[in-house]
Amino acid sequence: MTQKKQEDKKVKTAKIIDGKEVSKALKDKIKKEVAEIIDKGEDGPHLAAVIVGNDPASETYVKSKEKAAHSVGMMSSVYRYPENTSEEELLKVIDFLNEDPDIDGFIVQLPLPGHIDENKIIERISPAKDVDGFHPVNVGKMAIGQPGFLPATPAGILELLKYYNIDTEGKNCVVLGRSNIVGSPMSILMSKKGYPGNSTVTLCHSKTENLKEITKNADILIVAIGKPGFVTEDMVKDGAVVIDVGIHRVEDKESPKGYKLVGDVDFENVKKKASYITPVPGGVGPMTIASLLNNTLKAYKKEYYK
Repeated sequence: MTQKKQEDKKVKTAKIIDGKEVSKALKDKIKKEVAEIIDKGEDGPHLAAVIVGNDPASETYVKSKEKAAHSVGMMSSVYRYPENTSEEELLKVIDFLNEDPDIDGFIVQLPLPGHIDENKIIERISPAKDVDGFHPVNVGKMAIGQPGFLPATPAGILELLKYYNIDTEGKNCVVLGRSNIVGSPMSILMSKKGYPGNSTVTLCHSKTENLKEITKNADILIVAIGKPGFVTEDMVKDGAVVIDVGIHRVEDKESPKGYKLVGDVDFENVKKKASYITPVPGGVGPMTIASLLNNTLKAYKKEYYK
């Protein structure tokens, strides 16, 4: 190998997929449309969130959603209930929000306390106000290709792929993780007709054998496995597009906070092989909230449910 080729190989690094930039573009579009609605003398879209207990991560996330809603001109309400709220009481709250004409869309922040059946709660939410896209009706519509509310994180990933004009047709797409929130819907969406989509999808999980052989064949690798630094350089094909959904706090004595945020991918080493890669933070994360706002605007406009 010549010295020039060695140098070219050494300096190769992936293009960073900037979720902050893409989410800003989407939020600017939403903000413009909301302003036009308000200019007509109408009330703007109203997003509500229900939170049970005082989980710090959930509180932070709900505050971020509230702040983001206000930033695009939407109204936002948060309904907070103590840890010992009964399932029956929470169901009554959901019934109230379903019937309230001033609320266009709402979410119930997960996880819920152990004594509450999350599936029962999700199923009680009106599909027309289910801006998280978790209700079985919306999941079913997604599965058979009918319009409905998509889960926010997968919807955000689609926006990232579109923004960077990443080719997905006929590509091998490997999804790590089969959660109902990210992995499973992502595998469905990437296999659907249209763009982004038309990929050949493999969905991997904790029981998958020969995982490295499968990931090394991926043109597009979407990682939502929930383990920091799980995907290493030797698991990634040269030129692959790598989407990292994970976010974790890991100890970092050099940081003033004593920790740093990392994803499910060994970013520093994998970026040497990938063609595109999302950073953590600043990749997929900002897109989740932007997609939630987009769903809320669609709920206001009754695009899917009259």
